[in-house]
Amino acid sequence: MKPLKDIQQQVDQWINEIGIRYFNELTNMAILTEEVGEVARIMARRYGEQSEKESDKHKDLGEELADVLFVLTAIANQTGVDLQAAWEAKMAKRTQRDKQRHKNNKKLS
Repeated sequence: MKPLKDIQQQVDQWINEIGIRYFNELTNMAILTEEVGEVARIMARRYGEQSEKESDKHKDLGEELADVLFVLTAIANQTGVDLQAAWEAKMAKRTQRDKQRHKNNKKLS
């Protein structure tokens, strides 16, 4: 996988060359919510207890997850978030915090 900084640059280039400009932050937040809803629909119907409608059977989970990543990356770009730095800091924090927590959780054994 490309480093997150490369993905951020690719999304920025696409938006500026093909998408013309960024939607405002609130519009992108609404779009992100919509895309997450599409992922939730697939998960609930394909992996959960809801039955999958014929019209949903052709939907590609990977494509929907990529839509979420695209919009999330756009929001990071327009708000000045370095996703690579944020990711590395979050993984370090989670690793330190959860180093023994999951191993010691009898529910996960």
